[in-house]
Amino acid sequence: MIDAHVALMMLGIFIILVFLGFPVAFTLMALGIGFGYYAYFDAGRMWRAFDRLAEDSETLTSVITWFEGAFNNRIFDLFINQTYTVMSNEVLTAVPLFLFMGYIVERANIVNRLFSTLNIAARNIPGSLGVAALITCALFATATGIVGAVVTLMGMLALPAMLKARYDKSFASGIICAGGTLGILIPPSIMLIVYAAASGVSIVRLYAGALLPGLTLVGLYLLYVMGRAMLQPKAAPRPTSDEIPEVPLPKVLWMLATSFFPLAFLILAVLGSILFGLATPTEAASIGALGGMLLAAAYRALTFDRLRESVYLTVRTSAMVCWLFVGSYTFSSVFSYLGGEHVIAEFVGGLDLTPLQFLLLAQLIIFLLGWPLEWSEIIIIFVPIFLPLLPLFDIDPLFFGILVALNLQTSFLTPPMAMSAYYLKGVAPSGILLTDIFKGIMPFLFMVIVSMVLMYAFPQIVFHLPDLFYGAR
Repeated sequence: MIDAHVALMMLGIFIILVFLGFPVAFTLMALGIGFGYYAYFDAGRMWRAFDRLAEDSETLTSVITWFEGAFNNRIFDLFINQTYTVMSNEVLTAVPLFLFMGYIVERANIVNRLFSTLNIAARNIPGSLGVAALITCALFATATGIVGAVVTLMGMLALPAMLKARYDKSFASGIICAGGTLGILIPPSIMLIVYAAASGVSIVRLYAGALLPGLTLVGLYLLYVMGRAMLQPKAAPRPTSDEIPEVPLPKVLWMLATSFFPLAFLILAVLGSILFGLATPTEAASIGALGGMLLAAAYRALTFDRLRESVYLTVRTSAMVCWLFVGSYTFSSVFSYLGGEHVIAEFVGGLDLTPLQFLLLAQLIIFLLGWPLEWSEIIIIFVPIFLPLLPLFDIDPLFFGILVALNLQTSFLTPPMAMSAYYLKGVAPSGILLTDIFKGIMPFLFMVIVSMVLMYAFPQIVFHLPDLFYGAR
């Protein structure tokens, strides 16, 4: 068996083990070290260590020498170096800080106040409750970047309010599920930080490139919600004065000033400092973390228990991302050393695909991977397989990354493994069935596909802001 076949077997075993439910990070490390021992095996190097065993008669020293010989393989050097590389990666330092900002904002009850305010401010807009829920989801998802947290919290907060206002249950469910996934795409997105670390693309250019596609998708969602409310009033009835009371304009402005604007200002300050070069992503994330704490303190919600829980969740999620990187780097290094990347590149090159056909094939594979895997696993493990192929088709990795971020929206929204639907089902009233949620998701899934088509047709949606801020590619 040639080494390239070993590499493909290694990949096949990994996919099987993942589908069987084995932990992804540790599966990557185990396969990387196991197959790496074979790939980097050097009999001469090992036996040189064993030769010293004959010179040593002391039992303890002999045992140590034996272990030295058995583990005298470059894969262990590689594993240690990859671990150090991940832990010293400056881009990844921003991840725990952004996570902490999101967790502290989530636990400060800011979202409840925000939704109530937007609900009153938008009462005269068609589908006002849906619009308020969608904007709240977008802001909250942007602040946290954690799909499960946004969908779960908004499912407990906004869904009962929409159902009480006689909204169609499928329509209301779809709004929550779609809005909750926006944090994957809209900066400051943690997913884009991870993609930048995996691909080597500048994070500031990624953030600039993702801004217009993110706003485009939010705009399409809002157009659909308001359009359906106008064309099908029974799906989103106008609120009565008993449900949403009339509030004088000065009071509305005051409510917005104390709920919407502080969170929006925090997000814009973090994003703006990155885009305009005033701070590195790590420095901006530090500002965001401090701002989240100050915001929670201003709302008198910064308790020791909430702070401790936020720190714990931050450490847990950060550790998961870092160990995934360690496992992925080790796995991909061995996979490449055995010739796996070369085989895949030859296979794809032999298909004689056009750039559009390659993009469609790559996005289809990522779309299917989104059913069993989390976005972090797809970005860290599988996207690097496609990155070396991009120059063959003259595809900019920045464009590819934004397209992947859009695609991963569909992985959370597509049955039968639409995770956002399961998050919502876990907190929804008993009358809401999974079929109702899936039905409500479908129009929003169509909007994601429309936005991807727009990106294909008008690439300047992605490239305009990066070229404007930082110069042409």
